[in-house]
Amino acid sequence: MNDPASNNPTIFGKIIRREIPAQIVYEDDDVLAFKDIAPQAPVHVLFIPKHVHIATLDDARAGDAVLLGKLVLAAAEYARREGFAQNGYRVVMNCRDDGGQTVYHIHLHLLAGKPLGHGFGG
Repeated sequence: MNDPASNNPTIFGKIIRREIPAQIVYEDDDVLAFKDIAPQAPVHVLFIPKHVHIATLDDARAGDAVLLGKLVLAAAEYARREGFAQNGYRVVMNCRDDGGQTVYHIHLHLLAGKPLGHGFGG
């Protein structure tokens, strides 16, 4: 199988290929999750697709809906398993420079472990 992530030059591609270490906390056939090296909360985990390289959320298309759903469901499963679901957690996707994206491999942030406030109008 020609795996687009196998040629992904980003740091996330290197983590998927196990070329650089990461604190992996979740993995299934399609999703890999690991602790962020610059956490913004006591729990800060990144969820990435393993076999598809989509640079930004803006690059996603209708055919990527299942994959995007898998990222969200993996984050929810991890939150339940780790006990964060009871008190709550935040899931965020940044898009491009002005949106705070620093690695151009689509990813979802899960933040938990402290009250995160209502700064996003939620």
